[in-house]
Amino acid sequence: MSFSSLGLSSHLLHALAKQHYTDPYPIQKEAIPAILSGKDVLGVAPTGSGKTASFVLPILQQFQKKPAAKNRFIKALILVPTRELAVQVGDVCTMFAAQLPRAVKILSVFGGVSINTQMIHLQGIELLIATPGRLLDLIDSKALNISEIDILVIDEADKMLNLGFKAEMTSIFSLLPIQRQNLLFSATLGKEINTITEILLQNPVKIEVKEDLKHIDLIQQIAYDVAEERKGPMLRYLIQEKNMQQVLVFTSSIHRADAVVEKLKTHGISAAAMHSKKSQGARTDALKNFKLGAVKVLVATDLASRGIDIDALPFVINYELPRSPKDYIHRIGRTGRAASSGTAISLIGPDEQHHFKVIQKKMGKKVEIIETEALDLKGY
Repeated sequence: MSFSSLGLSSHLLHALAKQHYTDPYPIQKEAIPAILSGKDVLGVAPTGSGKTASFVLPILQQFQKKPAAKNRFIKALILVPTRELAVQVGDVCTMFAAQLPRAVKILSVFGGVSINTQMIHLQGIELLIATPGRLLDLIDSKALNISEIDILVIDEADKMLNLGFKAEMTSIFSLLPIQRQNLLFSATLGKEINTITEILLQNPVKIEVKEDLKHIDLIQQIAYDVAEERKGPMLRYLIQEKNMQQVLVFTSSIHRADAVVEKLKTHGISAAAMHSKKSQGARTDALKNFKLGAVKVLVATDLASRGIDIDALPFVINYELPRSPKDYIHRIGRTGRAASSGTAISLIGPDEQHHFKVIQKKMGKKVEIIETEALDLKGY
């Protein structure tokens, strides 16, 4: 099946070809025709499965048939849980919209930056990508109105609920028109997702894409058994001994991310932290410098990692294990992409041994664990 068989316009097909999109992903094959036909959609698919394009493309095509919206009365709203994802989705929308004959004004809004600037840029916006809190701030400021939207998208709904956005989402739902098309995407199904589905969706087309673990075979996975107090020296040892020029390090807390960065800098290793307590400018600069090679090590939390998309990233290191096996797969999947090989390293403390066994079982892949007790880390 090709994109041309999904009902997309010649302009969007040209945009896809220009970006070297060849064959549609499974979720795109099912979601695009359903959305174009005006149906509600529940899409359950893992991160990296192509879901962003699956809703952006048909939404943009639908705009081609609509007259321009009244000023500050947006026609399509995409809710996302994080700043990075808002920027990422906005970039995808802008990229495809550039090829369309009818211009569609698009904006991403989120906290951590000046609301006044965003209020000015809302002039004439039809498609808005927003985090819930900032959206409500803008509505309270009379900067926009969502009472006439035609399409609502909730992206990464499971993350949204896990991060405590339930109250904000309830407030947003109360301001929406009754008649609209609803698209809900989530990496997992659960009780709360099912509840939202029952409230929001009308006879939805249900699409479920299972996690494809084939790409994990491209990733060399190594684990080191290391005492908690030796994790810092072990990290610095690995960076220097393996001559790592670009490595993404994951921690489980903001405090630990900052502490790891400070220690790396003290030992002459360029590093930056990326987490929710950093300003948007600091996060943008950190990611930009990491991609350009100006910073060798980027230390991120799971939440902030949403939106980090780097081709041919050679190394990922789990300084601490994530809570869920799915997050582990998401983390290491930042390397070994686009048919490129990569290395994922995990530092396993005594309290993490059992959890790592669970992760391996869920992943269906055994990882060699190397003892490090005899390794001299003095000076690192």
